[in-house]
Amino acid sequence: MELKIKYFGLLAEVTGCEEESIFFSGNSISELLETLYTSYSGLKDKDFQVAQNMELVSPEDKITNTNIVLLPPFAGG
Repeated sequence: MELKIKYFGLLAEVTGCEEESIFFSGNSISELLETLYTSYSGLKDKDFQVAQNMELVSPEDKITNTNIVLLPPFAGG
């Protein structure tokens, strides 16, 4: 399947892009992360969360949407 992945903040700096489309044959977030770590080894050292369907997901979750977002930690007040 084709996934559209968006990167925000420092993660966009690590990948060199804010958005990309990739073809992915796996079915879990953890498999996707391993694929991304292969392409962008700098992501392994970063703290971030993954969202799909506008909800945060865990690595064990299945991919249910073609739009995936990688979010760095939020600061706020």
